[in-house]
Amino acid sequence: MLIHALRAPVFATNTLVLAAHDGGPAVVVDPGGGSAPLVRDVVTSRDLDVVAVLLTHAHPDHVWDCAAVAGDVPVLVGAGDAERLADPAAYLGPLGPGFSALVDGPWQPVADVRPVAGGPVELAPGLVVEALPAPGHTPGSTLWRLDRVDEITGPAFAEAGVGRHQGPVVLTGDVLFAGSIGRTDLPGGDPRRMAQTLHELRTELPPEALLVPGHGPATTTAHELATNPFLALAQG
Repeated sequence: MLIHALRAPVFATNTLVLAAHDGGPAVVVDPGGGSAPLVRDVVTSRDLDVVAVLLTHAHPDHVWDCAAVAGDVPVLVGAGDAERLADPAAYLGPLGPGFSALVDGPWQPVADVRPVAGGPVELAPGLVVEALPAPGHTPGSTLWRLDRVDEITGPAFAEAGVGRHQGPVVLTGDVLFAGSIGRTDLPGGDPRRMAQTLHELRTELPPEALLVPGHGPATTTAHELATNPFLALAQG
């Protein structure tokens, strides 16, 4: 498995391209605003065929280029966030107008939305991910786990000084960042559910896992357990 991390121009979202190998099927995670041309370049240079799009949640900075990237292929999103794909900017509260001013054009509806509840999903031969529900930042926030990754490239890894990783990888979206967590004060956010999610993640995430958040650098479970004050508060 290879992961190529990109930075979407709007809000610097980590948009990811996953593939088992060059010249085969690929999955795009969180195609943020302005990411479609960047994804296209990677897909073309590595001779990949996009077969699905995965979303960690449905805030507009993570989904805005869904239609351009997905076309007719399925877009998988946590069940609690599926309805948000009708109008993602409406769920940003006071930040909505500011976001809309940053993107090029109105929201384009997604052709094939598939809500997921959790568990393993085989997207193509050699492309298996596990959906881990993690509500709090949004009702349908979902972590995606990959058991093994052989190649990692892009700014999210370079900033963390990570050039190679042989263990599990977890895509944490805006639930868990390096040294921080996602906000819960936007429509649908729930501090109590976030606290429960963080409490559960303390034991559910493998200590050796490489964590790739929705923004900023990658980190590891072990590092966050040792240094992240929000995970420390969730211990009890």
